Amino acid sequence: MKKNPTSILGFLCVLAILGIIYTTMMPQYISKEEEALAEFSTERALNQVEIIAQKPHYVGSTNHELVANYLKLELNRIGLETSTQEGFTLNDKGLLVKSKNILARIKGTNNTKALLLLSHYDSAPHSFSKGASDDASGVATILEGIRAFLYSKQPQKNDIIILFSDAEELGLNGAALFVNKHPWAKDVGLVLNFEARGSSGPSYMLMETNKGNQALVKEFSNAKATYPVSNSLMYSIYKMLPNDTDLTVFREQGNIQGFNFAFIDGHYNYHTQQDDVQHLNKTTLAHQGTYLMPLLKYFSNIDLNATTSTQDDVYFSIPFSFINYPFDWVMPMTLIALGLLILFIFIGKAKRLITFREIFKGFVPLLGSIIIAGLVTFLGWKIVLQFYPQYSDLLNGFTYNGHAYIGAFVTLSIAICFAFYHHFSEAKSTMNHYVSPLLLWIIINAVIANSLTGAGFLIIPVYFGILLFGIYVFTQHYSLGMNLLFGIPALVIVSPFIVMFPIGLGLKILYGSAILTVLTFGLLLPIFGSFVKKGAWTMFFFAVSIGFFIYAGYHSGYEHGKAKSNSLLYVYNANTNSAVWTTYDVNLDEWTKSYLGEKNQKAVGLNSLPLASKYNSGFTYSAIAPVVDIPKPTISFLRDSVIGNKRYLKIRITPNRKVNRYDIFANPKMTLYNFKANGVSELGAKTNRLEREGAKILCYYVVGNEPLEMEFYINKASIFDMDLIESSFDLMTNPLLKVKPRSDWMMPTPFVLNDAVLIQQKIKRYVAPVAPIVTAPVVDSLAIAKDSLKPAVVKPQ
Repeated sequence: MKKNPTSILGFLCVLAILGIIYTTMMPQYISKEEEALAEFSTERALNQVEIIAQKPHYVGSTNHELVANYLKLELNRIGLETSTQEGFTLNDKGLLVKSKNILARIKGTNNTKALLLLSHYDSAPHSFSKGASDDASGVATILEGIRAFLYSKQPQKNDIIILFSDAEELGLNGAALFVNKHPWAKDVGLVLNFEARGSSGPSYMLMETNKGNQALVKEFSNAKATYPVSNSLMYSIYKMLPNDTDLTVFREQGNIQGFNFAFIDGHYNYHTQQDDVQHLNKTTLAHQGTYLMPLLKYFSNIDLNATTSTQDDVYFSIPFSFINYPFDWVMPMTLIALGLLILFIFIGKAKRLITFREIFKGFVPLLGSIIIAGLVTFLGWKIVLQFYPQYSDLLNGFTYNGHAYIGAFVTLSIAICFAFYHHFSEAKSTMNHYVSPLLLWIIINAVIANSLTGAGFLIIPVYFGILLFGIYVFTQHYSLGMNLLFGIPALVIVSPFIVMFPIGLGLKILYGSAILTVLTFGLLLPIFGSFVKKGAWTMFFFAVSIGFFIYAGYHSGYEHGKAKSNSLLYVYNANTNSAVWTTYDVNLDEWTKSYLGEKNQKAVGLNSLPLASKYNSGFTYSAIAPVVDIPKPTISFLRDSVIGNKRYLKIRITPNRKVNRYDIFANPKMTLYNFKANGVSELGAKTNRLEREGAKILCYYVVGNEPLEMEFYINKASIFDMDLIESSFDLMTNPLLKVKPRSDWMMPTPFVLNDAVLIQQKIKRYVAPVAPIVTAPVVDSLAIAKDSLKPAVVKPQ
């Protein structure tokens, strides 16, 4: 233990354990196209992705209809009869769209409730996304899985419903249409939803249930998925994100529970032009298949009525296994851990192995490391953003070199730990100082037991640490092998969160990874605390951290495949007959500057009617643009009458060009009642008063240039004050504007209305201009012609 080679061996063993953990989270092989027809083939699924994701296929596009037709043909090809469901829905966020769901059903022999397989087939609008990961990968997983399932002629008791939903990217409208309007919805007992929020990494299982998860956890464990990656903390993290899936609609509006399977790494490709087949990780697609096949076989044959419960379980995965226990155990386990630690402390004190003085001294390097590592990382990332302001171009908060920054700040945090323990802890005091991180972890778990019970599994590595401490107290002996063995739970359970937090929540949360790194270091103190020459290890990890920073800096630029996102819109104000170019970008580039100029003039007044976007992005800069002849919509007041103290209005807005979206606004002082758009009311509305925030009423995504028709009541005394913004996604192809293409290292910014031609105008009655009255000049009868009184001039004869 006192020789440096032992320290090196311990370090290498920790690295090896981490390597095993990360490589066993998901399959490392690709099943080929030659795979037996009764088995899931990743290559066959990838072929489906290539066909579906050839071009962007957002709602309202020509390719969207082509993909829908292709999916029907593919389901027919494997022997299934398909049907479609079409209709308008208006969700609680004011999103109106006509969705087209694609369905098929496989009858079971003894149906309890139906198992529904779910993925959406529309791609994200605005950003030229081809939707390979999100969500052609999910659709392809289901197509290939169902094909293999049918070919194998597996016994099947429950009906299986396949739903390729529409308009998920807009507002989960296709799922809402099915849950609220389709007769099959009442038959569904469980949903398996395949999704993506990135293009690589392991696929995480996330449950959605209105009641307890205990039965779902039990049945998922029984299904024996080969590579389960999940824990009961992840759903809480998932709910913190600005994301919902179609499964959320099933849970909230249909009280139908289920499982999401989604991968989140490669987040920088999410909803972008780079969401193509080339960026989709094949092993990630294979991981989706390893979930579907065992779960399809299992849940199609059990009583799905038995998957509901009122109790919750804590659960977590380890390589090739899945562990769960009741929520009720969390607090008792924490108290027992505290009791065991106190018992071992007093036994150690009786044997003169442990002293309270050394225990308290152990808090100095621990708390010092936590505070300094957290502050250095928090401020360090702020400094990085000052050096590389272009990182703010990516709205999702995770840069192309983000993994390098995780490595940089994690290794810097480890260097800080070694520096503190070098100055404030000796190897002979390691087990005394080990008490402080164990106590801190118990305190953390006590807080968790009361406020975030799903994270209760974090007590497991603490138990192993306490047992290791107890063995030392009773035997006065510990070894590298024993330390490594008892440290494995900390590496397996805690260390994945160090990487997952910034990937899932963005690099702004790196300080959380730094703090968690220090806490993990504390659990592994018997290993690292016994390292000799901690100063040398400090310098080693500091040098590794510098190496990561250098690597990140070298790869901080943009290139094809790692493109810079930018935005440009043309906005014509029909009220003032003026036009501007505008952008959401903070950092302008050569392409945007060619339209917005070098002066960076602020976008004044353009944000008064805010357009909906994921991150509430507003316009930043604008510049005067030429006014071109863009056909304005026709606004027709079909009804305008007073009934009692209310005024009833029915308004139709008809496009006179190919359009994709309408945003409708009204003065916040104007209250609307019994609001309908294209014949439908808001789903789940509790009163007849339209609840809204600010001026926005609705956002309508247009299919087939179908007009928008609104009807509602307002108070008779209210002043009618409404606006519209009509958008077409044709900025890059509009012959009137002749916008030049982007460079190949640029791409449209996702999550915002982009590459669009907008018309902004008031919604008011059209009054035909009155022609001026032209009258003939009136001759005054009393007027005397000029010189008429002069004497006549007599010409000589």
